[in-house]
Amino acid sequence: MTTALSTSELAAKINEKLPGSITEAGREFLTVKPEALIDVLSYLKSTPGLEFDYLTSIHAVDQWDYFELVYLLVSIPHNHSLKIKTRCQGRDNLSVPSVVALYKSANFQEREIFDLMGIRFEGHPNLKRIFLWEGFQGYPLRKDYL
Repeated sequence: MTTALSTSELAAKINEKLPGSITEAGREFLTVKPEALIDVLSYLKSTPGLEFDYLTSIHAVDQWDYFELVYLLVSIPHNHSLKIKTRCQGRDNLSVPSVVALYKSANFQEREIFDLMGIRFEGHPNLKRIFLWEGFQGYPLRKDYL
């Protein structure tokens, strides 16, 4: 079983390297500014002692006022796990940077979130619908979908 790292210590390390990128350090997660997402994930993946080399899943949560994306990372060499969150404000024209260049496992997950929640992943190599047909109107997993 993987063990969760101390998020307060990790947030301090990240803020030392990337000032202002962490907006919240919860008990089991870190919340990152969307524009800092790639830098933070790159740091977590490449830093010796952390080496979060595997992205297990990405979840999108509709919170009415904003959408939250939750990235679950695992360090296989160190047997650690970590949740990284970021937020998209509003309901229209939502976008965050794609992490496919860092984690290949994000490819279909980002397409699924785009298809069902309407969040665009900037820089994704093939961002198109994966479940629903082209021309389908709306995003069926949003709370406001009728």
